[in-house]
Amino acid sequence: MSNTDVLSEPTTTDSLITIEQVTLAYPTATGTPVQALLPIDLEIADGTFVSLVGPSGCGKSTLLKILAGLLRQSEGEVRLGGRDLSGPSPDVGVVFQQPVLLPWLTILDNVLLPIRVQKRNVAQHRDRAMDLLRMVGLDGFEKRYPSELSGGMQQRAGIVRALVPNPRILLMDEPFGALDALTREQMNDDLQRIWSEERKTVFFITHSIPEAVYLSDRVLVMSERPGRIVADFSVDIERPRRLDATGDPRFQQTATQIRGLLNARGGID
Repeated sequence: MSNTDVLSEPTTTDSLITIEQVTLAYPTATGTPVQALLPIDLEIADGTFVSLVGPSGCGKSTLLKILAGLLRQSEGEVRLGGRDLSGPSPDVGVVFQQPVLLPWLTILDNVLLPIRVQKRNVAQHRDRAMDLLRMVGLDGFEKRYPSELSGGMQQRAGIVRALVPNPRILLMDEPFGALDALTREQMNDDLQRIWSEERKTVFFITHSIPEAVYLSDRVLVMSERPGRIVADFSVDIERPRRLDATGDPRFQQTATQIRGLLNARGGID
């Protein structure tokens, strides 16, 4: 869509995530709360890849933490699979900008850590862990330690760790922001392949408009703080996508519309 501040009604009845009138206000020492999020209404269909872009400090990561059950909204409801989300859920996997691998554990033990934390059967998940490591090109590195891997390889391990428990949704908070440009391009292709094979619902935060358009079925645009969703763009480009898709007129038009909207609202990072 190209009209700003006009959001279309959800067209799907199989929404995995439903957000209704969600707000967040932080308490302060002065007693006057700081409004971080204005009312947000959003539905995300099962199996879709949705990206969120917006200015720094607008509340993107705040919204992701609410979806992760790490932060409680001030008002409104969040439902996952039709059930209220009131805290961390095994149906939700999270990947942050830094992989945060434990340096004293091997890569295999790192990716199996959520299974141990959730007190699930480690032996039953070992084969899945190995299959996922092979899928991201880390077979043969399962006995290595994080310090022996490059930044991109560590982030691949972080993605595998989030996927091993087989969550229904994968939340990703600028997962490639700290990587160099070439590694980031490779990770975009890797993530597209992982998504096509695993078919998880992905909610992806990024500062890169081309990255958002390249990876996503939908790109949401958030306003400056207090944040709210001001536009929802569909990306109708065939999959699987190659890097030369950035030259597609549909790609360029969508990216230009998003950039123009953000610049009109006070700039983008």
